[in-house]
Amino acid sequence: MARLSFLLTLMVASMAAMLTTAFAPAQTYGVRPSTTALPVKIKVDVGDGEPIESALRRFKREVNKSGHLMELRHKRYFENPQEKKKRKVKEARMRKKFERMNRRRIAQRT
Repeated sequence: MARLSFLLTLMVASMAAMLTTAFAPAQTYGVRPSTTALPVKIKVDVGDGEPIESALRRFKREVNKSGHLMELRHKRYFENPQEKKKRKVKEARMRKKFERMNRRRIAQRT
């Protein structure tokens, strides 16, 4: 158990380090680099005898749910206010669509 939690801690630390550098813009001389680091506070508790694959799967799910990767992708390039507004409207439209689909699915079950 201790070895598994140690491995998971190392993976979380490496993922956090990767998140802060993976989508950072390329270094250019004479220009200060922009900071794209976000405070990543994701914790996954590993049970006794739990396979590392399931813990990794839960960790990846938590990272996706937190939205840090999407935020970093959007900050990778400059997005003017008009493009940002269009993206937000599109995301809201998709969110509403999935909510409607989920409500229909639940209504069909009952």
